[in-house]
Amino acid sequence: MKKLIAGAVFLAMTAMVLPAGAAEKISLPKGYEKWEKSKEKMVNDKNSLFYGIHYIYLDKKTMTTYKAGGKYPEGSQFVVVFYNIKNEGGKPAKGKKNMVVLMKKDKRQKATGGWLFAGFTPEGKHNATLDPVKTCFECHLKDAAATDFVISKYSDFK
Repeated sequence: MKKLIAGAVFLAMTAMVLPAGAAEKISLPKGYEKWEKSKEKMVNDKNSLFYGIHYIYLDKKTMTTYKAGGKYPEGSQFVVVFYNIKNEGGKPAKGKKNMVVLMKKDKRQKATGGWLFAGFTPEGKHNATLDPVKTCFECHLKDAAATDFVISKYSDFK
């Protein structure tokens, strides 16, 4: 009986410290590949978490605020797809997909400024080991507090 009570207390405490939404299944939005896509961006710094080539995808609701600026409405979504850099005839080129990231406006996510941050494998499987505060939000807080924590700019799409 003591083990059962201790287990219930542990589960209750774990539920309290998990970020909102952690218990729900996190997945990539269906059809995001058909959303508006940014031009290619290359990060050549091999020490950067974002080393490689990436594209940003935005749905229509998000794009409206992205163009105009301001606070993003609940449910706004950014999907960023990262590729390795390969050498093709002495020039850098897009290699294999290595990571997909989701940033979704979700007021329940208090620890990350009202945004859900999630990482995924190239196949779209949620990477639950990603720490959304340390891996994502700390940089967004430092670099983009004035732009509702969005680092990229509309000029990335032109």
